Amino acid sequence: MATAMVFLLLVLLSSAAFTHSQPFSRTLSKADIGLENKKEKLSHLHFYFHDIVSGPHPSAIRVAAAPTTNSSRTGYGAVVMMDDPLTEGPDIGSKLVGRAQGIYAASSQEDFSYLMALNYVFVEGMYNGSTLSILGKNSVFDTVREMPVVGGSGVFRLARGYALAKTIMFDLKTGDAIVEYNVYVFHY
Repeated sequence: MATAMVFLLLVLLSSAAFTHSQPFSRTLSKADIGLENKKEKLSHLHFYFHDIVSGPHPSAIRVAAAPTTNSSRTGYGAVVMMDDPLTEGPDIGSKLVGRAQGIYAASSQEDFSYLMALNYVFVEGMYNGSTLSILGKNSVFDTVREMPVVGGSGVFRLARGYALAKTIMFDLKTGDAIVEYNVYVFHY
């Protein structure tokens, strides 16, 4: 009986502690999150994305497929996980500035386009430890593709902008690709 009373008392006390929670939403000022003296700036980043699907150490691997993916002319339904190097120049041996980590999925039955959901994770200079998040359609055979920057972290907290992708090299035999990126991003 005493154990049951102690348990009941603990339940009542713990539920009372939750009655003083924060409201679901509220309006904040820039000062509330440390941005009162910061001005929004526009940055341009330029780098090369190396999507390596061949060889003993690929940076992108298929992790899922639909039953009809292999018979689809567009690969519809394939899902690929990536951890692709981002470099300063088009050569894989040039300076590493970050990694593209996320997924892309063949999302069209009509054309070769992917749903891209990824983070650029930077490892160089003032952007070291910061990320940019990309979510959008990549029609891979268009000369230049535009995808939205939907957020970021670190230096890129509250980021918004767009990324322009241009394929520099695509090897039909291996499936490996090098893509040039120009990213324009507003951030604080």
